[in-house]
Amino acid sequence: MGKNTMADAKDKSIDKMSFEEALSELEGIVKQLEAGEVELEKSIAIYERGAALKAHCESRLKSAELKVEQIVQGAGGVTTEPASFD
Repeated sequence: MGKNTMADAKDKSIDKMSFEEALSELEGIVKQLEAGEVELEKSIAIYERGAALKAHCESRLKSAELKVEQIVQGAGGVTTEPASFD
């Protein structure tokens, strides 16, 4: 998302976002909440969106992890070790 506004980001459905777009919006939400200058009702709404963005990012990461494991496994069907992203 980069320089786009939060309003622009909200117009895009989370399930259609790339990992990078979702992470960028999530980081913006965290900054807003940490600043503590958002009204209570808006804080709750953006927290809910943040939770959905977090779940989306985790899903994208899990999918990428599985793809990497499949690549490592290769045609021989032998995995030397599971992919670790820690």
